[in-house]
Amino acid sequence: MTIKDIFETMDYGPAPEAAGDALAWIVDQGGKFGHFIDGAFTAPGAGFDSKNPATGEVLATLSQASQGDIDAAVSAARKAQPAWEKLGGKGRARYLYALARLLQKHARLLAVLETLDNGKPVRESRDIDIPLAQRHFYYHAGMAQLMEAELPDAQALGVCGQIIPWNFPLLMLAWKVAPALAMGNTVVLKPAEWTSLTALCFADICRQAGLPRGVVNIVTGDGAVGEMIVNSEVDKIAFTGSTEVGRKIREATAGSGKSLTLELGGKSPYIVFEDADIDSAVEGLVDAIWFNQGQVCCAGSRLLVQEGIAEAFHAKLRARMDKLRIGNPLDKCIDVGAIVDPEQKERIAALVDAHGSEGEVYTAKCDLPEGCFYPPTLVSGLSPASALMQDEIFGPVLVSSTFRTPSEAIMLANNTRYGLAASVWSENINVALDIAPKLVAGVVWVNGTNMFDAAAGFGGVRESGFGREGGWEGLAAYTKPKGNAKALKPVAAFAGDNAEPQPVDRTAKLYIGGKQARPDGGYALNIFDKSGKLIGQAPIANRKDVRNAVEAARAAKGWSGATAHNRAQVLYYIGENLSARGDEFAAQINRLTGGKTGAAEVDAAVDRLFTYAAWADKFDGQVRSVPMRGVALAMREACGVIGALCPDELPLLGLISVMAPAIAMGNRAVLVASEPFPLVATDFYQVLETSDVPGGVVNILTGSHAELAPTLATHMDVEAVWSFSSSDLSEVIEKGGAGNLKRTWVNHRAARDWMGDAGEGREFLDQATEVKTVWVPYGA
Repeated sequence: MTIKDIFETMDYGPAPEAAGDALAWIVDQGGKFGHFIDGAFTAPGAGFDSKNPATGEVLATLSQASQGDIDAAVSAARKAQPAWEKLGGKGRARYLYALARLLQKHARLLAVLETLDNGKPVRESRDIDIPLAQRHFYYHAGMAQLMEAELPDAQALGVCGQIIPWNFPLLMLAWKVAPALAMGNTVVLKPAEWTSLTALCFADICRQAGLPRGVVNIVTGDGAVGEMIVNSEVDKIAFTGSTEVGRKIREATAGSGKSLTLELGGKSPYIVFEDADIDSAVEGLVDAIWFNQGQVCCAGSRLLVQEGIAEAFHAKLRARMDKLRIGNPLDKCIDVGAIVDPEQKERIAALVDAHGSEGEVYTAKCDLPEGCFYPPTLVSGLSPASALMQDEIFGPVLVSSTFRTPSEAIMLANNTRYGLAASVWSENINVALDIAPKLVAGVVWVNGTNMFDAAAGFGGVRESGFGREGGWEGLAAYTKPKGNAKALKPVAAFAGDNAEPQPVDRTAKLYIGGKQARPDGGYALNIFDKSGKLIGQAPIANRKDVRNAVEAARAAKGWSGATAHNRAQVLYYIGENLSARGDEFAAQINRLTGGKTGAAEVDAAVDRLFTYAAWADKFDGQVRSVPMRGVALAMREACGVIGALCPDELPLLGLISVMAPAIAMGNRAVLVASEPFPLVATDFYQVLETSDVPGGVVNILTGSHAELAPTLATHMDVEAVWSFSSSDLSEVIEKGGAGNLKRTWVNHRAARDWMGDAGEGREFLDQATEVKTVWVPYGA
């Protein structure tokens, strides 16, 4: 195409990016790569080819890591970690700044290498991926600098195993490596099999920065290598990838004590209201679904458009699709590049071929090159239950449906097992900010899409995983409280002889939905004092009682919508009423436990209720400083229904220490009381009945922790499970929670000082909330 042709047709002229330097870098490394372990590259071993998806040409040969390679990498990281942490945050910051500067220095090399290896348009690599990777290292260099001052009670976890996907190879590396190093951890990272070259280039940059040996280790290979890392002696696993693999990792790490964060799949809604700027919304949708060929976990792949504008919107969208340019990813005028691998292209095509007939399929009328390319596709008129509306396609395929009212839009948007991101388009700020909090998603963009920054947490809920990357909340995944906890000791009930009949029947009931309820099984357990004398009987709850309690908790969803001020008033009221019966509770505690600290426990319990009443309207979000004209709001939201196994040793304080932060933040709780000393809990619900606690907000069960834990862990309507039981239930709960990937917080056989500072505070509030990041751009 000549300049004259360009001016006459107004078509984009070719603007190819030279690949010579990137290819020369590969040649300089010999075209074959080993692993980066203990500060040096190993000799290349048997492995596989890394190919350019746009041309099919072999770029380099990579090594398949063996168990010995993984052991060597973990050993190097373990050896380096104490000195790296001892260097201090300010010392580590210097290295992170150096890495950030070198990423800038080699930006063009990295951008071209990323495009060659992944197939995405070089404009995206150059203008989005690489600058964001640099930003993460700069941002977390600052976090390292501030760590001692702002996180004085935090310390590194140790060695982190990190497994990243192929859609954003260098950016995902930065998301994981930067915060880990900033907080004093060392890492063993596995890039995706298809896209390892920028990770290996980063290893070279680590050498240039003078990073101490063993701090960063990179091993290559297929999924079997990731499995080896998961099963290795690391302290944390950070994984980004498919929900299916994330669930397997949750099961594999259950009970191991390894920290875990998962950033998984999504089926993000893109909601367009009648009052939206349609042209802007169409252009935003191009970015939402055809950015990186739709191979984005948070892609706006599910269009929901209001009926009044649906026909006009779809017409504009189809016209815009026809003008998309597909071709050589190294050409800077290209909009859509190559699918990462023929295997992925075949998967996309199979899903559309199998289910596209359920709607109307429109394929963009643009030139499609030979090779690993798939055309931008729209499938409209689908029902909400269609597989294409529910399953993650992970390609340039947009599915569409319509809605009539805002409430219907919310219902359709939340009709998914995922909860990663969402976009809302409306020129009415009242509509946008009304809808955003009601969407079940970790990130919501208002009149925009695909906005990311290191200062703003990113992550999902439901089967999109748990944990956040970026921001202050992202650091929590790479730290733990200072000190070493004591081993947990089992607490057993006192034995005694049956003493029936009793002068007065002391068989307590369960507390479900604001009412006393007989246990479904009809069984009760004798509770004895230290001398063996019968005190009373406690009901034995079963799985049906758990079901009833969860149903009651879900029905009490209005509690989450109550103001923090009102929740605080209820907590204060509970504290007042408990204090008024303090002597009675103290005596009962002493009799049940055989101790003399009942009065101190009651005082601590009242104080704890007042503490969380105070926190209810103060543990709020933040406005994050992001490089845009607008704000990113990090909003604290309730998790939903929390099931909790309460501490055994302190039957009143333990229950309240779990209940109070949960309900203060707007959650509803299903509490399994102290197993050996349950009668304090069955007395406590009398306090709840007189304290204006809405029915279903707090539900109390008694019985065997070991029998009830699996039911809570596997219940699909429970969003989080906590366990502070003296029974060893961590593995059971974490493995059971893999079903819907619920959040779990378990003790891993470590004791907690419930009477001390460890028994309350921000850790409990963090666990009781999810951070939703709402991006609100502004400007005329």
